[in-house]
Amino acid sequence: MDDARKTPGEAVSDTRTARITGEEALAMHAEGRPGKLEIRLTKPLITARDLSLAYSPGVAEPCLHIHRDKKLAYDYTAKGNFVAVVSNGTAVLGLGNLGALASKPVMEGKAALFKRFADVDSIDLCVDTEDVDAFVNSVRYLGPSFGGINLEDIKAPECFVIEQRLRELMDIPVFHDDQHGTAIVAAAGLINAIHLTGRDIKQTKLVINGAGAASIACAELVKAMGMRPENVLLCDTKGVIWRGRTEGMNQWKSAHAVDTTARTLTQALDGADVFFGLSVKGALTQEMVRAMAPKPIIFAMANPDPEITPDEARAARPDAIVATGRSDYPNQVNNVLGFPFIFRGALDVRASTINDPMKIAAAEALAMLAREDVPEEVAGAGAGKSLRFGPEYIIPNAFDPRLISRVSPAVAKAAMDSGVARKPMADLNRYARDLANRLDATVGALEAIAEAVRNNPKRVVFAEGEEEKVIRAAIAFHNAGYGTPVLVGREDRINATTAALGIPLPAGIEVQNARVSDSNVRYAEFLYARRQRDGFLFRDCQRLVNQDRNVFAACMVACGDADAIVTGVTRSYSAAMEGISMAIDPIPGRSIFGLSIVVARRAGTVLVADTAIHERPNAETLAAIARGSAAAARRLGLEPRVAFLSFSTFGDPRGTIPGSIREAVKLLTERGADFEFDGEMSADVALDPALRAALYPFCRLTGPANVLIMPGLHAAHVLTKAVPKLTSAQVIGPLLTGLTHSAQIVPMSAGVNQILDVACLAAHAAASK
Repeated sequence: MDDARKTPGEAVSDTRTARITGEEALAMHAEGRPGKLEIRLTKPLITARDLSLAYSPGVAEPCLHIHRDKKLAYDYTAKGNFVAVVSNGTAVLGLGNLGALASKPVMEGKAALFKRFADVDSIDLCVDTEDVDAFVNSVRYLGPSFGGINLEDIKAPECFVIEQRLRELMDIPVFHDDQHGTAIVAAAGLINAIHLTGRDIKQTKLVINGAGAASIACAELVKAMGMRPENVLLCDTKGVIWRGRTEGMNQWKSAHAVDTTARTLTQALDGADVFFGLSVKGALTQEMVRAMAPKPIIFAMANPDPEITPDEARAARPDAIVATGRSDYPNQVNNVLGFPFIFRGALDVRASTINDPMKIAAAEALAMLAREDVPEEVAGAGAGKSLRFGPEYIIPNAFDPRLISRVSPAVAKAAMDSGVARKPMADLNRYARDLANRLDATVGALEAIAEAVRNNPKRVVFAEGEEEKVIRAAIAFHNAGYGTPVLVGREDRINATTAALGIPLPAGIEVQNARVSDSNVRYAEFLYARRQRDGFLFRDCQRLVNQDRNVFAACMVACGDADAIVTGVTRSYSAAMEGISMAIDPIPGRSIFGLSIVVARRAGTVLVADTAIHERPNAETLAAIARGSAAAARRLGLEPRVAFLSFSTFGDPRGTIPGSIREAVKLLTERGADFEFDGEMSADVALDPALRAALYPFCRLTGPANVLIMPGLHAAHVLTKAVPKLTSAQVIGPLLTGLTHSAQIVPMSAGVNQILDVACLAAHAAASK
């Protein structure tokens, strides 16, 4: 589930062993432009002509066309990809009624998830009223602006009334995710659990503990899927909801009342096949689990602490299949698996509503996806936990890049089959292919890398441990569950900095003072054995270990006392590289080079190399860099298309530099490569397939280049330093590639988040050494 029920001031936990402090969360929301959203233009507005087309007088034309035919709003405006995230803040996460304004950070976050996972544009609308009629009227009249309405964090029972009335009044999808999102993902897990245990849904007996919005939605959906009403027992704080009960009842509970002699949760669970918990920690005991039917199915979805932990449930019944709402246990019921892709499919066929067939289609698509082989970049995130269909993998991983191309087409098809699609699609297979290419695979791959590191944490040395932003990054590294950060520095200086910041140094962070370390002699001897024939005396090596933190940190890694090193904040790249090279060698037969990851809004992710080491690489080195970059691209979920860049495109204009580039292409051609490559070519030709098709149809690249091999360090620096200043693109790196041990150098201008990201990547690289 996508909420974390924490009280104000508590540390939040939402991923594996990740923890964040309240200060970190506030800093993230406040830094730079406050909040998490902004508006971006999709058309150029540079010249007077641009303005005339986009606004007066040109804008009159689409207005007149829409006036004649309302459907044209989908062709001439953003309506078809625009969702309103609406709340009155009466049930914010697990924090209760905080009001409309305090709900805004959550609603902005929901909008961000829509964009991140399904490329759906959305805006938060926080409605400052608890009056149902006023709320409904404030939303219903906004329908012309949006293609769909996502209701969020509205308390029960008002949420039922609001959703039902808006669905009746509006001709666009209205979806209360707190209800249906949880129900759809839970239903997907139930489909697979029933399959694994050999049950028939028509004979399966389900007990749901909790009678709020999500619980009632679960009951309604499983009945729509074929579960018999008499086999679904709903329980609340007063016990079983049985036909004839009057205490604590309302019309939504009464709709699920059944004839039964069971009056308590314990009695209801006697012989039951399935338990759905949407209640509180500890509601399900081991005794209750033992009383359930063979191979019980237990979905303990209370957050942050489930009704019973998987360990406790399996201790009572080793044959149980268990799911929770948490990501640090197998089988997470996470709403983000549902709502982005459901809306994507509904919007793309211009559905008038989201009905039961569409919800069931989403659940079935999720269930079927969990039975497929998991992509390598996602499977790596399991790190010792099986991501293969079975009792511990019945729900897909949230990082699976195939979600959008499986769930959204299924929803679109169900909308067409059920008659609510106003723009049916003729070719759903093509639609699925288009969706697969719509999102940037690298973003999901980076998230999967972070999850893999949490599952296989490492010791990472932060060489410049007295610097404030390095200390902050190390604390964030620890809190994120990536492993043990080791700060190299003087303990009194580090403690003084943390005291000034008001951030206590967590117990899991180590401090190593290079000058007084017990390992100094061992490191000096190690360094002397490496460098005695390079003009270094033993005392020279002692001095380096005692005084140069980069050398000390590199020796820690080389001698097996740590897994990776991160440095660069206080020294130039070349100076930091010199210190690392004293103790760490290149991989035999490989070239060391720097690889930068450029994440751009429109172009997606592009890798650029070499951005750190080789001033003027020769043909052999260029070919080696291309191979290494292609391998890195695949680790990030990209199918590499490598372009060798130059001022010249296939011989025009001529010059001396393109000669080595052409030789590198020739070497790769002769020796063979399992990736697309070509060159030499200018950057616009590399990135624009239409331009290549018009002028250079013989080019071997089948799409936009996503790996750019630079002709020299000067060009690489110009590109990667200018891009983030001139555009909204982000640049990660350069990341060192080709060393025997994991070491990374951040730019001196790097902020806390960039240091943290690079440290995470360094830890991940260490796992593959």
